[in-house]
Amino acid sequence: MERTLDQWLQYQLQIHPQSIAMGLERVREVAERMGLLALPCPVISVAGTNGKGSTVAFIEAIALASGFKVGAFTSPHFLRYNERIRIDGLEAGDNALIEAFEAIESARGETALTYFEFGTLAALHLFAGAGLDLAILEVGLGGRLDAVNIIDADVAVITTVDLDHQAYLGDTREKIGFEKAGIMRPGRPCVLGENDPPSSVLRHAYENGVYCIRAGSDYLIDREDRHWLWREPGFSLELPYPALLAPAQVQNAASAIAALRATSLDIPDSAWAEGVAAARITGRLQKWHECPEVVLDVAHNPQSVDQLALWLKDNPKPTVAVFSALKDKDVPVMVRRIAPFITHWHIGALQQPADRVRTVAELAAMFRQLLPETDYSLHTSVVDAYQAALAACPASGRVLVFGSFHTLEAVMRHTMA
Repeated sequence: MERTLDQWLQYQLQIHPQSIAMGLERVREVAERMGLLALPCPVISVAGTNGKGSTVAFIEAIALASGFKVGAFTSPHFLRYNERIRIDGLEAGDNALIEAFEAIESARGETALTYFEFGTLAALHLFAGAGLDLAILEVGLGGRLDAVNIIDADVAVITTVDLDHQAYLGDTREKIGFEKAGIMRPGRPCVLGENDPPSSVLRHAYENGVYCIRAGSDYLIDREDRHWLWREPGFSLELPYPALLAPAQVQNAASAIAALRATSLDIPDSAWAEGVAAARITGRLQKWHECPEVVLDVAHNPQSVDQLALWLKDNPKPTVAVFSALKDKDVPVMVRRIAPFITHWHIGALQQPADRVRTVAELAAMFRQLLPETDYSLHTSVVDAYQAALAACPASGRVLVFGSFHTLEAVMRHTMA
């Protein structure tokens, strides 16, 4: 039976009883049948609570500026599933994805795969035949039991470790760090992108003979007025500030540089600055509209909201928020941390994923308890919330859309319709 891409994606949602099923046995079994347990090029795997997608974008941009053929696998997507798999900076086409899904379906037999596992195998299948110089794989959830971890990465990156997805990864930084450390491989380097990683990460590295490259120790960042410096003993780079606006983007770019320095790739001197300046990624403090200014940001956990709050503090302007979040997110902490920078909240209900959405009534009850003096409006959908915010915001003000990838997706689809 021939299926369209949309039909394939709907089919994948139906063949496994759980949307998230941690473990590598099933996906490794199918990958082995397909000859996909290793790629014929260097591989960088990127894990972390926040900053994964941006770090992938920096690695990809620098490698492309070097003239290399690069594959990148990321998740989730906003508007098109094709966004998840890129080769030479271009999204995979429908026909290529369908061919990959057909190959996976033929190989899996009775083995049930999740939606994400299908996508991981599709990326590996396309990368294996593309003649790549470098493959970059973004971990979906955690690390140790994530489908991406069937590949032994030549270089691992752990950007940050903080509380998120506690139901799957644990309720402390130490437990979550242990899960993310699972992408490390004995005798191979791992870049640690934060100055103070959990002891569980360092202990796992020590016990398994992993060579850690640590921010603030093995490489340093010096911020100047018009540029910043990346330094390690005997080597330094003078670089432009990224076009990506969050304060942590310099940290993400620095991790990307450290990761590429740890590969066997020969990066031309000019490519470092060119790639840092060229890197782009959707939904990270993205200016979406002018007059009034509309900013989209995927901040959906306390650590990422802290970054958003820092940016708002440094860029003061009357700001109204369009907000919604999923059930498994720490809404009270998120809201408290950013509330001083918000003049009015427009709260809307998400429509998907159905098993994880919070109702407007649930969100309203939280706001009544958390911020009883704060102005907020309730709406039946994120789109209604956005339209109301836009109508009420003066031309000199700002509308900030945040709280979930799905919140941004709803606004993006509405404005592009």
